[in-house]
Amino acid sequence: MRYFLTILLSIIGLVSYSQVQKGMVVDEFGNAIENAYLVNTKSDSHSHTNELGMFSIDKTILGDVIKTNALGYKKINYTIAMSEIRIVLEDDIFRLNEIVIQQKLSAMNVISKIDLQTTPVNSSQEILRKVPGLFIGQHAGGGKAEQIFLRGFDIDHGTDIAISVDGMPVNMVSHAHGQGYADLHFVIPETVEKIDFGKGTYYADKGDFATAGYVAFQTKEKLNKSSISVEAGQFNTVRTVGLFDLLGKQKKQSAYIATEYILTNGPFDSPQNFNRVNLLGKYSAILDDNSKFSISVSRFSSKWDASGQIPQRLVDNGTISRFGSVDDTEGGNTSRTNLNATLSKPIDENTFLKTNIFYSKYEFELYSIFTFFLEDPINGDQIRQKENRTIYGMNVELNKKIKNSDWDVLFQLGSGFRADATKDTELSHTLNRNTTLERIKLGDIDEFNGFTYLNSEIKWGKLLINPAVRFDYFKFNYQDKLALSYKTQSEMEVKVSPKLNFIYAQNNDLQFFIKSGMGFHSNDTRVVVQNNGKQILPTAIGTDIGTIWKPFPKLIVNSALWYLYLEQEFVYVGDAGIIEPSGKSKRMGIDFGLRYQLNDYLYFDADANYTYARSIDEPNGQNYIPLAPDFTSTGGLSFQNWKGISGGLRYRYLKNRPANEDNSIVAKGYAIADFNINYTYKSVNFGISMENILNTKWNETQFATESRLQNEPNSVEEIHFTPGTPFFMKGKITYSF
Repeated sequence: MRYFLTILLSIIGLVSYSQVQKGMVVDEFGNAIENAYLVNTKSDSHSHTNELGMFSIDKTILGDVIKTNALGYKKINYTIAMSEIRIVLEDDIFRLNEIVIQQKLSAMNVISKIDLQTTPVNSSQEILRKVPGLFIGQHAGGGKAEQIFLRGFDIDHGTDIAISVDGMPVNMVSHAHGQGYADLHFVIPETVEKIDFGKGTYYADKGDFATAGYVAFQTKEKLNKSSISVEAGQFNTVRTVGLFDLLGKQKKQSAYIATEYILTNGPFDSPQNFNRVNLLGKYSAILDDNSKFSISVSRFSSKWDASGQIPQRLVDNGTISRFGSVDDTEGGNTSRTNLNATLSKPIDENTFLKTNIFYSKYEFELYSIFTFFLEDPINGDQIRQKENRTIYGMNVELNKKIKNSDWDVLFQLGSGFRADATKDTELSHTLNRNTTLERIKLGDIDEFNGFTYLNSEIKWGKLLINPAVRFDYFKFNYQDKLALSYKTQSEMEVKVSPKLNFIYAQNNDLQFFIKSGMGFHSNDTRVVVQNNGKQILPTAIGTDIGTIWKPFPKLIVNSALWYLYLEQEFVYVGDAGIIEPSGKSKRMGIDFGLRYQLNDYLYFDADANYTYARSIDEPNGQNYIPLAPDFTSTGGLSFQNWKGISGGLRYRYLKNRPANEDNSIVAKGYAIADFNINYTYKSVNFGISMENILNTKWNETQFATESRLQNEPNSVEEIHFTPGTPFFMKGKITYSF
C-alpha cells in the first residue's frame, strides 16, 4: 500500500508540474511589458513575455512563486493564487544586473533599451544615432532626410537600410531625390518608446533595403503624464513640444496628442528660415479578449532655405566663410500625412496574430545646385526634384509556439504588400526656383511589392536554430511624359531570400551566434525599365559571427565579425537623372560595444566599428568605395535621477575616409563632444544642452564633386561640404501635469 501511495503521489506531482500557467505582465498604467523575464523558484522553469506582455510557463501550479523582473522595473516575487495571472511591476531606476540576455535573433535590442533608458532621445538627429555604429549627416539643416553611414556603406538617404515606424515603411522607393529616401522627421522624439534594430541580411520579416540592416521604431501607446516644453537657443532657434493625455489613467484605453514646432536660422551666413510642424494623435485600447488595437494619424510639414554644399577652394582662399554659400537659393518643402492602424490579437497562450494597415500622402520639392556653372555657364546648374506620392499597404504575421519536453518551436508566417503611386515625378533644370529652363525627367511611377515569409525558431536545449525564407514579388510601371507617345513601360521580378541562423546560449549571461542570409534592395523604376529588367533586385549575401556576454553583473559586452557581398547593381542618380553601374563589392568588419553601470545612477557606454570596404571588379588602388567609413566610435558617460539631476557627456568619432575610387581625395574625419544636464523640481524640469562643446571645425557631409564657378575657365574636382554645427547651446523648460 505504501508503494502504491508513493507511486500515486509521484504521478500526481508529474501531472501537476506538466501544467502550464499563462498570464500577463504590465506596468502600473496597464502598459504591456515586453521581454520581462519570469522564473519559477521551485521548478526553475522560465519564460519571457511577448509583444503583448503575455507569457506561458510550464511546470507551474497554484502556490508556486514566480520571480519576475524587467529592465527599469522593480523585481517582485509573485505567488500564483489563481489560474489567470496578471503581474504588475512598478517603475524603478535602471539596473544593468537585472538584464537577461535572451536566446533570440534580436537579442541585441537590449542595447537600444539600455541607451534609451540612460540617454533619452530629445532631437530628431538622435533617433537614428541610437543604433550602434550608425552615423548620420545632414546637408540641408534638417530639411532633407539625413545621409546615413553604416557598416562601410554610404547609404545616402536610405538605399541599404530599411526604416519603419509602427510597422509603416519610411523608405521611399523610386524617390525623386534617390532610391530608398527615408525622411524620419515626422517622428516626434518624445513619443519614441522602443527602437528595434538589426544589422545584416538575416531577418525574414525585413525585405527591401535591409542589406546593411534595419531600424524599426515604435511609438508610445499611452502617456504617463501630459507635458509642455519650450526650448530656445543660438541661431534664433525655438522648439516647442506638447504631449497631452486625453483619457486619464484608464486601464483599457488611452489616447494622446503630440505636437512639435521648430524654427531656426542655423549657423549659416544666409538665414535658413527653417520651420517644421508635427502633429500626432494616437488611440489605443485593450479589448475583452486581451487584443490590443491602436490607430494613429500624423501630419508633418517642413520648409527651408539652404546654402548647399560649398567647394573647399572658396573657403581656403577666403572668398566665403565655412558657413557661406555660392548660391543661397537652394531649399525646398516637404510634407507627409499618415494613417496607421494596428491590431495584435491573442488566439491562445501560444498563438497570436498581429497586423497593421497604413496609408500615406507625401509631397516633396527640392532645389539644389551641386556643380554651379559646369553644365550651363550662363544660368547655372540649379535643379528641381519634385514628386507627389500615395502609399498604402498591409502587414500580417501569425506567431505560433509549440512546446515539447525537449524542444520548443516558434513559427512566424507573414504576408503583406506595399503599393506606391507617384504623379509627375520630376527632375528639371531651373533658375532662381522660379523659371523652368528644361525638363530632364517627368513621369508617373507605379510600384507594387507583395511578399510572404516563413520564419522558424527551433530551440533545443542551449541551441536555437533559425531557418527562414522570404519571397518577394515586384511590379514596376513607368509612364514617361516627355516621350512623344503614351506608353506604359513595365517590368516584374520575383526574389527568394533564404536565411539560416544559429544561437547558442551557455547561460543567461553568455550567448554565441552565427548568422547568415540573403537580402536585396530594389532599384529605381526608371532604372528598371531603362535597362529592360536587368539587375532589378541585386542580391546581398551576409554572415555574422559574434557573442553577447555579461562577464560581470553590471557589464555587457557585444562583439561580431561580419562579411557582406553585394551583387552588381545599377543606381539611379536623382541629382543628375542618369544611371551609374556600381559593380560588385565586398565589406567585412568588426563591431564591438560595451555597457557598464558604475552605480545606481552612473552609466558608461562605448561602441567601435571597423570596416574594410572595396569594389571587387576594380584593380587595387582604384577600388575604394567613396565615403565608406572604415572606423567609427561613439560613447559617453551619463547619470540618471540623482537627487533630481540627469545628464551626460557624449562623443562621436569618424575617421578620415576616401572620397573617390583612388583615394586621391579624402573626406576629413571629426571628433565631436556634446553635453547636457537636467534638473527636475516637482513638476518642472530645467535643462541645458550644448552641442560641439569644443567648437570643433568639422564637415558634416562631404562629396568629391567636379564643379566650375562662373568666373573660372576650367572645372575643379575637390571636396564640397556642408559645415557641421559649431558650439551650440540651448535651454529647455518642461512642465508636466
